[in-house]
Amino acid sequence: MKNRVIFVGVGGATCSGKTTLAKHLRNLLPGSVILHQDDFAPPQELIPLHPEYKVQDWDSAEGAIDWPRMIKTLKEVKETGVIPPEHYSHDHLNEQRDVPIERKVSERWKETFSRITKEREEKGERLIWVVVDGFLLYWHPEVVEQLDARIFLRVPHDVLKQRRLERHGYHTAEGSLWRDPPHYWEQIVWPAYVAAHGGMLEGGDVEHGGPNGAVPGLILIDGQEMGLAETVEKVCARLAEKATEDQ
Repeated sequence: MKNRVIFVGVGGATCSGKTTLAKHLRNLLPGSVILHQDDFAPPQELIPLHPEYKVQDWDSAEGAIDWPRMIKTLKEVKETGVIPPEHYSHDHLNEQRDVPIERKVSERWKETFSRITKEREEKGERLIWVVVDGFLLYWHPEVVEQLDARIFLRVPHDVLKQRRLERHGYHTAEGSLWRDPPHYWEQIVWPAYVAAHGGMLEGGDVEHGGPNGAVPGLILIDGQEMGLAETVEKVCARLAEKATEDQ
């Protein structure tokens, strides 16, 4: 039996709903696991200071992620189908908000992917699903290259800002709680998001621009226009197509 690892990328701004979607996909895809990009942040003491505002900058792409470690892990998982034993996730420390979808939707897709799994096994192929979620998922070309499906959730600025303000903070790998300093959203979070994503959208317009081809096969979902169940439907339909493609 040949292993076939399928990386499902779920990207989007902070508070865009990507982790919620990722967890629904984990529930629907047989035996799947999630890799959270947040778990590849450098140690807290190595997070750089913003050159102008002199506070730690957890959001600018260059310093927010340990890119060599993330790329190495993705390549290892793609080759072995197993998350390295030394990899640790602190996602469980953060707020977990349950956003359910209709049971008939989830049951139908569970049955669909179970059937596809059996069909692929009959062809000698074992499917291994790995959902990768992250707020900088499409910035580094070597990360993009590893992803087999590329989903991007877009939510308007004002909605993102309100959701971020309502959060109590973010737990770091060391277990401490990071709280945004005053004006952190407008000074650092939003400018970093625009800088990291403008290059993949038409006209650099992160609010309204369509995919410009810089991230091949990007599935852009406007989160305020499409409900969660509809989003799950669209994404799962694409994943079913991907899974049934002969290699």
